[in-house]
Amino acid sequence: QVQLAESGGGLVQAGGSLRLSCAASGSTFAIFSMAYFRQAPGKEREFVAHKNWIASSTYYADSVVGRFTISKDISKKTVYLQMNNLKPEDTAVYYCAAGGLVRNYSDSSSYDAWGQGTQVTVSS
Repeated sequence: QVQLAESGGGLVQAGGSLRLSCAASGSTFAIFSMAYFRQAPGKEREFVAHKNWIASSTYYADSVVGRFTISKDISKKTVYLQMNNLKPEDTAVYYCAAGGLVRNYSDSSSYDAWGQGTQVTVSS
C-alpha cells in the first residue's frame, strides 16, 4: 500500500505563489503515476496536473497551463506542485494521488492512493 503525505497549502493573495509537496511511503515501487486534483466547495473534484513517475511526461488542465508546474524528486519519493500567478478561482482543497499505469490520467478513479488534502485559498 502507498501512503501520501501532503504539505504546503495556505492563504495567498492573487498573483502570489505556493508550492505543494506530496511525499510517498510504503509500496512506492508500485507507483507509475502521480497527480494533483482539486475540489472547490460545491464542485466536483477536478484534475490539475499529472507526472509520470518513471518517464518525463507531464499533463496539465487547461486552466493551469503556464502557471503551475509539477515536478518530482525520486530520491525523496516526493512530487511538487509549484503554483504561480494564483487566482481566486484556484481556491480549493488540493489532493495528491498515486497510481500504476493509468489509462486516463485526468480520471480520479484511475488512482489508488490519495493524500489527506491541503487547503489553498487565494484572496482577491
